[in-house]
Amino acid sequence: MRSRFLRLCLRASCSPACSARYQTPVAVGGDDDDAVCLGRGNAQGSPEYVACRKDRDVQRNAATARADRRQRDLGEYMLNHPERP
Repeated sequence: MRSRFLRLCLRASCSPACSARYQTPVAVGGDDDDAVCLGRGNAQGSPEYVACRKDRDVQRNAATARADRRQRDLGEYMLNHPERP
């Protein structure tokens, strides 16, 4: 039982998804928000620019929430299915 727990901990620590969990996901396009919104022809400070930045923030927050939910679901699955490494 103890060796199974140690293997589980080792696998979790080696997983790249776990190591990058607290990094902010890049918004759609992978570019700087300011550069993306300005590149769309929106003048800085205009209502369209502000809406673009808000949309990018919403996308980033949704990606973070999805990543957190997947990590939590994986942890719960691993706790509920100890027979499957």
